[in-house]
Amino acid sequence: MQSNASRNEKLHVGIIMDGNGRWATRRGLSRLRGHEAGVEAIRRVVEAAPKQGIGTLTLYAFSTDNWRRPKAEVAALMTLLRFYLANEVQSLVRNGVRLTVIGRRDRLPDGIANAITRAEDATAEGTTLHLRIAVDYSARDAILNAAAKAAALTSLTREAFSQLVTGEAGLRDVDLIIRTSGEKRLSDFLLWEGAYAELHFTERMWPEFDAGDLAAALASFHGRERRFGGLQAIVPEEVPSLSRV
Repeated sequence: MQSNASRNEKLHVGIIMDGNGRWATRRGLSRLRGHEAGVEAIRRVVEAAPKQGIGTLTLYAFSTDNWRRPKAEVAALMTLLRFYLANEVQSLVRNGVRLTVIGRRDRLPDGIANAITRAEDATAEGTTLHLRIAVDYSARDAILNAAAKAAALTSLTREAFSQLVTGEAGLRDVDLIIRTSGEKRLSDFLLWEGAYAELHFTERMWPEFDAGDLAAALASFHGRERRFGGLQAIVPEEVPSLSRV
């Protein structure tokens, strides 16, 4: 069976980038080194995504619940975010990548929110790939905030509510969500826009994830039939005519 998404259609793929710490620990390295290796994996996937038919790529970098992690690890993750924003923007611009950061910004360390805005402005004209990075993000909070805004409206459509949830008009629903490291849960990621997303779980740790792993996930996706609540198309059996009986 084939997915009813054309291979020429630009897909929206979300990735839960899991396994940085375990990858490092198994190698006797610090968890920070695992997160640094995870940034290298981001570079590989961002480069590969447009070549594999992806138009929008949403990466889960830091959830709202991740604030519960040890302060030293959180500080290291924020340092890596600063580094990425400072050092990757020119590469994103050269490659036509538009960067958007979703999630809360008011709890980020000083200067990061401004760095995000500068990066978004610098890459705003990118058309090759829309890269969305989720930082201090919770899908349930996004839906809750959208509901609060919608309460003041007299009429509402799914499209309008979707814009309240995602913060932008016309964003394509998520086609495929990938989670690395063998875990099999969504962890509060893209619950609204991923309502009919196909799911792909891989044992590969995020620092090891590469273009080949992305291609394998997409091959699995294209081999599925997406019915969106409808029925599978059934080809009726041929009934022999009387002339051949």
